[in-house]
Amino acid sequence: MSGLVEVIRQALTAVADPVKAPEMRRYMKSAMPFLGVPKPVRARTLKDVFAAHPFASREEWVAAVLEVWRGAEFREERYAALDLAGRHPKWRGVDLLPVYDELVVTGAWWDFVDEIASRLVGPLLRAFPDEVTPVMRAWARDDDRWRRRVAVICQLGSKAATDLDLLTCAIEANADDPDFFLRKGIGWALRQHSRVDPDWVRAFVESHPGLSGLSKREALKHL
Repeated sequence: MSGLVEVIRQALTAVADPVKAPEMRRYMKSAMPFLGVPKPVRARTLKDVFAAHPFASREEWVAAVLEVWRGAEFREERYAALDLAGRHPKWRGVDLLPVYDELVVTGAWWDFVDEIASRLVGPLLRAFPDEVTPVMRAWARDDDRWRRRVAVICQLGSKAATDLDLLTCAIEANADDPDFFLRKGIGWALRQHSRVDPDWVRAFVESHPGLSGLSKREALKHL
């Protein structure tokens, strides 16, 4: 897969709108420049690129994800790496956690981290709860705020299968932190679970008066 970075760059450049690039960069407050490729256009383009470059093995796929991520010069190329990482669910395994960790720590912004939490870590947690849950409990108390945000929001897609002990652990470990992204994440996680169990969320908010106003508003938004 050597050279996939350049293939992706050429494909995205061909459909880019340079006029949109500065606006996208300002919105995302990104140090990394944008090419100017909106998400729907990027999705269509990458679908064709990935179809034309199949992988002979799981190892080749993982190596390609890291090659694209590490070699990215534009933000859309890192989005491409995440799109690639979300493919081939049959190849997911606990040994990918260090890969996801690298993406979280080096990505270090909400657009990357939220995608990793919901589309990569979340499915892995549901598939391998015994192995992944202890890692999420450790991430909930990590010095890195983005690992902590992943621990808080990684169950957004779990619905009735949500591990309430893990959710409680992650929220309580971060409830006092003034960081906006953690407070917003706590509210988001609770609001999402309120779709399944509104009574549990109401009781949780009532029993945790130390939650920030932002977390509470987000949690109770649809209740």
